[in-house]
Amino acid sequence: MTADTKQAEPAADIELDDDQVRSYLKEHADFFERHPDMLDHLHISHSSGSAVSLVEKQVSVLRERNMEMRKRLNSLTSNARENDKLYEQTRNLILGLLEAGTLEQMGAVFNQQLRENFEVEHVSLILFGDPKQSSKECRIESADTARIEVGALLKSKSPMCGALRKEELGYLFPATSNVGSAAVVPLHNGKELGVIAVGSSDPHHYTSSMGTLFLSHIGEVLIRLLPRLQNGAGDGHADT
Repeated sequence: MTADTKQAEPAADIELDDDQVRSYLKEHADFFERHPDMLDHLHISHSSGSAVSLVEKQVSVLRERNMEMRKRLNSLTSNARENDKLYEQTRNLILGLLEAGTLEQMGAVFNQQLRENFEVEHVSLILFGDPKQSSKECRIESADTARIEVGALLKSKSPMCGALRKEELGYLFPATSNVGSAAVVPLHNGKELGVIAVGSSDPHHYTSSMGTLFLSHIGEVLIRLLPRLQNGAGDGHADT
């Protein structure tokens, strides 16, 4: 047998393992672009038990990703609408509070807008002072009495959400016994000024995991308004 004859003999079959194939495809990422017909020869098991081509599998994956992206987009759009609505409602509430010329007017705006625009079931605004000056829209209580009834809430000096003691709910919402959970924000600027609270008949509506940014924001607005309105409480008009 001559050398030429040896060269003409077919080489022995070489078996490739998975790692070699993976390495080759990584180094030649354009392999399927140069040999697109190979895609039709590759099959992947489907969840149904049947085999599908790689192209069909890619289409299926892209379709699933597209559906997931649509869900995320719809969720983002929905959240954006809710945020826009909350911003507009908060803006109207703050403007209404700023336009109030008396404590009575401030209380009326606070109670009405939280009930009607924010659909809050139970609303409470309590200011500390002389109970004789209390009115229908602006409830004024002695700070000493408040410390006895809701002292723990006032000491925390931070918003609180969840189920409260029966006595605390009775003080905050004396007109009803149908409050299962509440969110409470003490009003203080170095001294105790009062407390605002919102309640629900659902015991799981307000929970400790809820955010209180909105109520805290409204509380800060009230804290800045109160000195002006309290100074003008004697004649029913705000100081100029």
